[in-house]
Amino acid sequence: MTDIEHAAPRRRLPVFTGILVLIALAILISLGTWQVQRLYWKEGLLADIAARQAASPVPLADIEAMAATGGDIEYRKVTATGRYINNEERHFFATWRGQTGFYVYTPLELADGRTLFVNRGFVPYENKEPEMRMQGQLTDQQTVTGLARSKLPGKPSWVVPDNDVVKNIFYWKDLDVMAESVGLDKARVIPFFVDADSTPNPAGLPIGGVTQVDLPNDHLQYAFTWYGLAAVLIVVVALSWFRKGAKAAAQ
Repeated sequence: MTDIEHAAPRRRLPVFTGILVLIALAILISLGTWQVQRLYWKEGLLADIAARQAASPVPLADIEAMAATGGDIEYRKVTATGRYINNEERHFFATWRGQTGFYVYTPLELADGRTLFVNRGFVPYENKEPEMRMQGQLTDQQTVTGLARSKLPGKPSWVVPDNDVVKNIFYWKDLDVMAESVGLDKARVIPFFVDADSTPNPAGLPIGGVTQVDLPNDHLQYAFTWYGLAAVLIVVVALSWFRKGAKAAAQ
């Protein structure tokens, strides 16, 4: 075999390696740039949510109109007036400030006969049953101010337990089942929830204002990670080429 035949594979190998390095570098930089774009998007979203929560409340009809046209109603401040149907409240398993208990979802009967499910707030586990907090069972006409919350399209994840309708324990907020379980006509139920604000209830229960905006914003960290890996790759390749050049010069 001639020297030319030996040299050909050696020349092809560095070229192939260089192509792989460029592809890997392009992927790492693209991932870092994508995370930066996600960072700007997430910061804008959080700012928008903060602005909605700080805004003055609007009538329920305005949120209904927005929802009907596909608008984003999430976390918009709203006010509604009606009568709580206390004997039909539904209980959503939750924790609040380290304590286990339930969010109390109570149907609010509006003047036109329709129903709005209101998350009135948190009660400790031992106060699940209404007779353990009778003072907080508001009667007559009430006006509630809170944040609109969209109806979930389905079970959030397979790891979430199925709702136990018989025991009135919900592990995910299935509005249709909540309505059906107390005999309400879905067509007469407002297609979203309202989380009541922190206005105190008699005897302190339920505890309102429990809405949690849990939107992690780790995109900057991820961007640094991808860009850092790209920088490391460049350094490793540069050192490898430098050592090969030094070795060749010494021969």
